[in-house]
Amino acid sequence: MAELKGKILAGKILVAPVAIEEKTASGIIIPDSAKEKPLQGKVVLVGADKKDEPMEIKAGDIVFYGKYAGTELNIDNEDYLLMSQTDILYIA
Repeated sequence: MAELKGKILAGKILVAPVAIEEKTASGIIIPDSAKEKPLQGKVVLVGADKKDEPMEIKAGDIVFYGKYAGTELNIDNEDYLLMSQTDILYIA
């Protein structure tokens, strides 16, 4: 993953989803049509604090988010999710 040059607005974060396993524990290969969207990722960019909401997440954090959280973006042929800090359920 290359260094991204850009700026995220206040209260927003850019997350790189973690890849899903291609096989089950027993060795069965999962086809693309049966895979679910990843629900965790690594924070790549973080926006500034909002006026009434300090930013609690920092770049490099592993976060868990809801199934329909964020907006999908493709930047330099890499997939990312742009979401609000409030979409994050858990910071690992």
